[in-house]
Amino acid sequence: MRISEIYASLQGEGLLAGTPSTFVRTSGCNLRCTWCDTPFTSWAPEGDDMPLGAVRAAVEALGGRHVVVTGGEPLLLADAAELCVALRAGGRHVTVETAGTVLPAVREQVADLLSISPKLASSTPPDATPGGWRTRHEATRRRDAVLRELAASAPHQFKFVVDSPADLAEVRDWLEALGTVVDPGRVFLMPQGRTAAELEPRSAWLERECRRSGFRFAARHHLAWFGARRGT
Repeated sequence: MRISEIYASLQGEGLLAGTPSTFVRTSGCNLRCTWCDTPFTSWAPEGDDMPLGAVRAAVEALGGRHVVVTGGEPLLLADAAELCVALRAGGRHVTVETAGTVLPAVREQVADLLSISPKLASSTPPDATPGGWRTRHEATRRRDAVLRELAASAPHQFKFVVDSPADLAEVRDWLEALGTVVDPGRVFLMPQGRTAAELEPRSAWLERECRRSGFRFAARHHLAWFGARRGT
């Protein structure tokens, strides 16, 4: 599988924020979010091809119980799903971070926590984006049947990246369409931003909106803790 980086850090988002974790970041994605904060796994994917055993050995060397398998889109890779199953069998707590557009390539449960981040319309790149990515992204980003199956397969959290107040209506409509399979107590709204300076104004209004409307607010702690740098 193509691996961008493997490192130890703290989970910065969602239910397990602050938890010491080993991160396995795969390279490659079927989406092209205009605000992607890991372009080295999507717009210009880079990394090394590593066999499953080598990835497991790297995780073992870093120690710790919690492992986060992220990307890019890790569920594109059959080896990544097999890695998750093997790590869980070895006693690790596995979080898989996914956009929810593809299903795992194995039948076994792949995660103790599925962190599902469906991409709103504001994520779609501009018309002039090379490679036809506006059309490709828009045609791929919403897969409600996949989202329902993922949510039913394991404990989950939903994290919507919100760029502006206009996104909130789409979040509400989307959740209504998905129905009762989504745990409403595990729906987070997370401000879009790739730097602490970008996050500050968006976080202020979004946190107020979450208090008003009953959504959970997901701070992006890792940017405050480490800044916008790799390996954190």
